[in-house]
Amino acid sequence: MRIVAVCLAILLPMITTASAATKAERRGLSFAESNCARCHAIGRTGASRLKQAPPFRSLHDRYPIESLAEAFAEGIYTGHSDMPAFELDPDQINDLLAYLKSLE
Repeated sequence: MRIVAVCLAILLPMITTASAATKAERRGLSFAESNCARCHAIGRTGASRLKQAPPFRSLHDRYPIESLAEAFAEGIYTGHSDMPAFELDPDQINDLLAYLKSLE
């Protein structure tokens, strides 16, 4: 019984946080998992797999999150070849920005 209580104590905050996320935030997370997680740390903890890829949770320290909308729409192109070029549609931009804001 004690093990069950410990597991619930660990899992309950995760479940509550996940259910509290908006649909846009969940879709943004899904996009990040599919397209960004191979290099960037996309969650609240952990290191990026690629050293030069900033963790998503720190992006708001570098840029106002809303200012990234234009870059997402026009395409993100960086000075290194490991970063693929992305051009997101308006719904994807909204979702990814909602997720990034949730990390602030």
